Amino acid sequence: MGWAPDAETGEPAAILTVNAGSSSLRLDLVQGGCVIDSARSERAVEPGSASEELASFLGGHFDRDVRAVAHRVVHGGDLLSQPAVADDETADALRGLVPLAPLHLPPALALLEAAREQLPAVPHVICPDTAFHAGLPDAAATYPLPREWRERHGLRRYGFHGLSYAWATDRVAELLGRPVDELELVLAHLGGGCSVCAVSGGRSLDTSMGFTPLDGLPMSRRSGSVDPGMLTWLLAQGHLSLEELTDGLERRSGLLGLSDGRSGDTRDLVAAERDGDAAAALALRVFAHRVAREIAASATSLARVDALVFTGEIGWDQPEVREAVCRRLGLLGVRPPVRGNRPDDGPVSPYDAAVPVLVVQVREELQLARECLAVLAAEVV
Repeated sequence: MGWAPDAETGEPAAILTVNAGSSSLRLDLVQGGCVIDSARSERAVEPGSASEELASFLGGHFDRDVRAVAHRVVHGGDLLSQPAVADDETADALRGLVPLAPLHLPPALALLEAAREQLPAVPHVICPDTAFHAGLPDAAATYPLPREWRERHGLRRYGFHGLSYAWATDRVAELLGRPVDELELVLAHLGGGCSVCAVSGGRSLDTSMGFTPLDGLPMSRRSGSVDPGMLTWLLAQGHLSLEELTDGLERRSGLLGLSDGRSGDTRDLVAAERDGDAAAALALRVFAHRVAREIAASATSLARVDALVFTGEIGWDQPEVREAVCRRLGLLGVRPPVRGNRPDDGPVSPYDAAVPVLVVQVREELQLARECLAVLAAEVV
C-alpha cells in the first residue's frame, strides 16, 4: 500500500511504530515510507518502565505529528488473525496469551497500554506477527495430537516473524523484477529469534516456529525444537522443576548454552572460533546444520525454489553464518555466497547461480506502518 497523505494537511501520514522484542525495543516515526526519527535499545523492556521509555521518545514530538500508532504483537493466537484497531476488550484478551510468548507479550502489552494513555486521540493498530501465517495449509498447521486436545486448547502451528517475512517477500519481488504471486521462496529470519518460512505467491505455506516462539531453530538463548520425550523425562524423574526447565529453554539454551555460556551473539562466537574456542565452534556448527536442515525441509512445500532469502540481524550481517548454511544446501542448487555483507538489499550469490541467495535488511517498522495504514484506509471505506 502507498503512504497515504493526511486528509487535512496533504502531508504523508506519520505513524509511530512500537516494536518490543524479547531483548530489544525499537520506536520509529515513519512518514512517507521513510523513518524520520528512531530510538533503539538492545535490552528487554521491563513492563514497569514502558511508560517512561515511550514518554522519552515522544518528548520531541507533538500529538499532531502522529496520525496513528502501530504495535507489533508477537502472538495473536485465535484472537487476531489480521491487524486490527486496539480496544480495551482486545487488549485484555491478549493478556491471556502471555504464557504462549512470555518474553515478548508482557513488554508489548505494557507499551500498548502506555501509548494509549499518552496518545489517546489517535488510533492504535495491533499488528500480530502470526497474521502472515494465518492461512497455513492444514497439513502444515496441524499437530499430530488427539483431536480433543487440539480443539479444546487451540493447539496448532501459528508461526512468527510474519512482519519480517511480509516485508522481505515484497522486497525480493522488487529486486528480482517479478510479481510476488509468481515467486516460490524460502526465507530465513535469523536474529535473537530464528525461523524459516516457505512462501508461495506471497502466502506462507510452512514455517519452523509453531504454537509458541520457542519452537524450531536454535536461537540466541532459546533452545528451539528438542525431543519432547527428553523434557517429560527430566520432569518425571525430578531432575528439573517446571520453573527450571522453562528458564533453561527460554533463557539459557540456544547459542548461549551451546557455547558454554560464552555468548548468544554470533559475532562473538565467530571471533571466539577464530581464537580456537571449541565450544564456540560447536555452537556455530550446530546452528548452521539446523538452519540448513530447516531450509531443506521447507523447500519440500514449494514447487521449486526461486530464491533463498536471509534476513534478521544474523541473516543480514553475518556472512560467515550464511556461507556455512549455504555450503550444506548443494542438493537444492544453492551455491556458497561470493561476497560478504553489502550496503543494500540484493544478491550475495554468484551472478549465474541457479538459486539466487539474497539478503534483505529487516524493516519491520516500515511493514508495521504499511499494515497500520491499510487498516485505517479500510475503516474509512
